[in-house]
Amino acid sequence: MARKTEQRGHGKRRTPKASREAYLDTSAFIAFLDRSDSYHLTFKRLFSAPPPLVTSALVIAEGHGWFLRRYDRHRAADFLAFVEMLPITLQEFDGNELSKARRVLSRFSDQNLTLADAHGLVIMQDRRSTSCWSTDRHLGLTGVDLAIVG
Repeated sequence: MARKTEQRGHGKRRTPKASREAYLDTSAFIAFLDRSDSYHLTFKRLFSAPPPLVTSALVIAEGHGWFLRRYDRHRAADFLAFVEMLPITLQEFDGNELSKARRVLSRFSDQNLTLADAHGLVIMQDRRSTSCWSTDRHLGLTGVDLAIVG
C-alpha cells in the first residue's frame, strides 16, 4: 500500500499545504516493532490511529539494515512487509534529493546528522509536515513538532 511521491508537470512534486501529515523516522518504526524499546507504547498508540504518513526511502533502507543486523533476515523481511501494508507515502531519493540533503548537512554541520536524517528534514520542509515521529531530537531542528517531547 506504500505509495511513491506523486509528480506532475515538469518533474515538480505536488506539495500539500500544511496538514496533519507526520514524517516517520527509522526510530519510530523500531520503537513500534521492537517491544523492548522504551518508546514502544508511545508509538503503539500513535500507529493505532495515524494521520497521513510520509517517510524517506533512506529510512526504509536504514530500518531494514537495523532489523537485519540486530535480529535476522526474517525480522528484516517482516519490517518491509509492515511498511508495504502501511498507508504511507515513500519519498524517493535521487540526485535532486541528494543535493537538497547536502545543503541541510552543510546548514547543520555542527550536528551529527546522517544522510537519512538530512533527507527527512528536507521532506518535512518540502511537504510542510507538521509533526515528526522520531525518538531522535535533532529531527526537530527546523521547528517541526516531535512525537517524543522532553
